[in-house]
Amino acid sequence: MRIAVLNGPNLNLLGTREPAIYGSTTLAGVERRLRPVARELGVTLSFTQRNGEGQLIDAIHALRGRADGVILNAGAYSHTSLAIRDALAGVGLPFVEVHVTNVYAREPERRHSMLAPAARAVLGGFGPAGYELALRGLAELLGAKAPDQAKTGTHSAGRSGATAPAATGNKRRRRRG
Repeated sequence: MRIAVLNGPNLNLLGTREPAIYGSTTLAGVERRLRPVARELGVTLSFTQRNGEGQLIDAIHALRGRADGVILNAGAYSHTSLAIRDALAGVGLPFVEVHVTNVYAREPERRHSMLAPAARAVLGGFGPAGYELALRGLAELLGAKAPDQAKTGTHSAGRSGATAPAATGNKRRRRRG
């Protein structure tokens, strides 16, 4: 399974830009944090950061046939860009929208996302940990094996996230009474 992590404008400054708001973890630190989680889940990650809207759209277009899903922090473009939403719809990739801060606790103009209606999930306010939560959630939605499946003998049962006994060839008999 291949998941692309896309970051939009100013996220290259993460860790140095307004650390009281965005924290001190750099984008490279976020990537380092995700790599062992991806190995645990059997996921291959790619990372891209672009400041320009057109560049971000080009990066999304380039994912067709190269990724199974996307984790996207489009930064301020989340609040304004129909073009990014259209690009994501155009390539047909499920995505999770991530924000380092809780956008609903910030300025009014940040409280609406143009991307959220098309996203499988939206995470905000968890700081850099939001990327890990997005990775785990998207991998599950896409059907990656959970780390404990081999131990428990369960498998995912579709979008609901419920688990069911793994097929063993043994039929259970219902006891009538």
